[in-house]
Amino acid sequence: MSSPKPQVLVGVAIGNTFAAVIEEAAAFAEHFGADLVCANVDDSSEKVEERPDGSVVSAPINPDLPFEKTEVFDPRLRAGIAEILDPRPVKWSVRALAGGPGQELARLAGELDAIMIVVGTRESSVRGEVEKFLNGSVAVHLAHHQRRPVVMVPLHPVIDDADLPWKREE
Repeated sequence: MSSPKPQVLVGVAIGNTFAAVIEEAAAFAEHFGADLVCANVDDSSEKVEERPDGSVVSAPINPDLPFEKTEVFDPRLRAGIAEILDPRPVKWSVRALAGGPGQELARLAGELDAIMIVVGTRESSVRGEVEKFLNGSVAVHLAHHQRRPVVMVPLHPVIDDADLPWKREE
């Protein structure tokens, strides 16, 4: 009996930089002969139940919103991923998750027995730094709360002696 194909897990989010993260994750998957699982986490909700088809029933963190909804992978994000991955030889799939991004990616990586987790860095701005302060760094959480390698794809690196994001005036 052959062992299951290895899995590379990539955290994706809607935005103008997700393509770079997907491309790097696909390159790792191809290199290791692995399938690629693209996961998007809705951090405004918490998971109530995960169904056998991969959909997630979630409740919003904000108590003023309707209580229960089913998380479905965003069709626009899926179309963007397909545009990048369909021409490549890697087999890929998507998963919609709800809850804390670090916790949910770690949980899914364990479930898949992923060989690595790939994430992008946050936007390099004051807004990104405030978001990181409030929500924590997904990569740091993953590095300290699970056993798999975490690959960070730098999306907006600070080149040479340029000001770091928290030193810039906006």
